[in-house]
Amino acid sequence: MSATVLPAHADVGGPAQPLLSVRGLVKHFPLKQAPWQRREGTAVRAVDGVDFEVLKGETLGVVGESGCGKSTTARLVMQLLAQDRGELVFDGLTVGSHRLSLREFRRQAQMVFQDSYSSLNPRMTIEDSVAFAPTVHGVPRAQAVTAARELLERVGLQPQRFAGRYPHELSGGQRQRVNIARALALRPRLVILDEAVSALDKSVEAQVLNLLLDLKAAFGLTYLFISHDLNVVQYISDRVMVMYLGEVVELGPVQAVFHRPMHPYTQALLRSMPSMDPAQRTEAAPLAGDPPNPIDPPPGCRFHTRCAHARAICRQQAPELRRHGPHAVRCLIHQPESGYAASEALT
Repeated sequence: MSATVLPAHADVGGPAQPLLSVRGLVKHFPLKQAPWQRREGTAVRAVDGVDFEVLKGETLGVVGESGCGKSTTARLVMQLLAQDRGELVFDGLTVGSHRLSLREFRRQAQMVFQDSYSSLNPRMTIEDSVAFAPTVHGVPRAQAVTAARELLERVGLQPQRFAGRYPHELSGGQRQRVNIARALALRPRLVILDEAVSALDKSVEAQVLNLLLDLKAAFGLTYLFISHDLNVVQYISDRVMVMYLGEVVELGPVQAVFHRPMHPYTQALLRSMPSMDPAQRTEAAPLAGDPPNPIDPPPGCRFHTRCAHARAICRQQAPELRRHGPHAVRCLIHQPESGYAASEALT
């Protein structure tokens, strides 16, 4: 990509500073109700006090069941939704402050969505879609088009064949490559990938994953990678964050989380992964029941209604996200002072 199109971003916080710090992020969606039904505080608690960091140059994978808050967290990080509470700090600067405006933050952070077709303007050619954002940021159109063609080449789409086409003329995998090129057009430092490969065929998915790894190394990118596919997350991630009912329940290095999971929910998720080994057949459901109502979460630990290890204290005391070396977990089993060992088992 031409260095003359947009200047590279210099480190503000230094190499040891996390690229993104999320602190106390909260987003509740009030329910639409008739006037005679309204109760104060009635809302879907989609994201309920989320804290995490994304380190420079890493890929942080985010997993969890549908409705756990993964995509809402991504939209809050991109500021497509406004949080009710909480703070986003990008390379040492608070997002939305006078030192880091939303416009400047969005130059440095871009997002690739799951639906590759609805993400593109059907009336714009592929070339124009990729070149659009740089022109909005003041780049002359000729330079923006040149850079767009270079990016299309970089993601495996020959400009001579694809630059003048429209989204409906491309396959799903090709459209997602266009979305990746468009996300890189502003030379961002952080790319959020929200189920970016889940709608693709497996062979195409593998090609796009390898492309993402190549682009990460070539452009010095940092990824926040959201997926329901644990195999994909294990392949691409450096660290993994597990979410349940709007909270982070486990966070740690990918090998530690996948081979030594500490939270019962993470253990159940990993047992649900399909195996090609006929000797490892799943004969019992690793997790029973549906997630609780996000409008009225259960007291204490939110997972205790489905946890095989739950005890009476789990119904009364909400666990904290505690660090154990590089690993962090939200579970009373791993809090010695919680009284879990002395508590009676739930019947």
